[in-house]
Amino acid sequence: MYPTGALIVNLRPNTSPASYKHLTVCIKPFKDSAGANIYLEKTGELKLLVRDGERSPSKVYCFGYDQGGLFVEATPQQDISRKITGFQYELMSRGIASDLHTVSAPCRPCSDTEVLLAVCTSDFVIRGSIQDVTNEAEEQESVIHVGINKLYRQKSKVFQLTGESGNWRGQIKTLLECGVRPGDGDFLFTGRMHFGEARLGCAPRFKDFQRMYKEAKDKGLNPCEIGPD
Repeated sequence: MYPTGALIVNLRPNTSPASYKHLTVCIKPFKDSAGANIYLEKTGELKLLVRDGERSPSKVYCFGYDQGGLFVEATPQQDISRKITGFQYELMSRGIASDLHTVSAPCRPCSDTEVLLAVCTSDFVIRGSIQDVTNEAEEQESVIHVGINKLYRQKSKVFQLTGESGNWRGQIKTLLECGVRPGDGDFLFTGRMHFGEARLGCAPRFKDFQRMYKEAKDKGLNPCEIGPD
């Protein structure tokens, strides 16, 4: 609050130092963050990450853990109004980070192998249908409103029972460019939690998942057990 001077922020995960090189750091500034620039700093060299006054409420900035720490420097202010600089951060393995921030073909359908692995490793796995899609042009994202027929797994309680009907519902975010639209039929939705939001991973039609799962199980190749019904 009322930032002055500068701070160096070094994030230290509760893991072995040998694993640091495999980590990615992601930060997400608060939507009303103001009063300071945020840089990536290593051995005295600064690279601007977030400029004071930028207004991209959903933008996430990621970098390799070995690229440096954060240097938060207050900017000169012309008034005495309250300024608060703040951001969320996450540390994750580079494999997970690449899943969330795929540069090449982010909307590409998953292969059978990718779907079966996603079922085993995702933060959430649900069977459901697309009730509605809200496009957020400014944030370049789509919000998928999902009606859930079966909840296989969730790490955070983003999918909730609603009303007297006792139906599970929730929202999943994906890129606007993927062009998701409401439609008939059930899907198997998988994905990861990122800054408290469910992000879409693999999402085959449920009947296709049933086929993949049966074929892999018959060959003894399914990486984990899950009831496909």
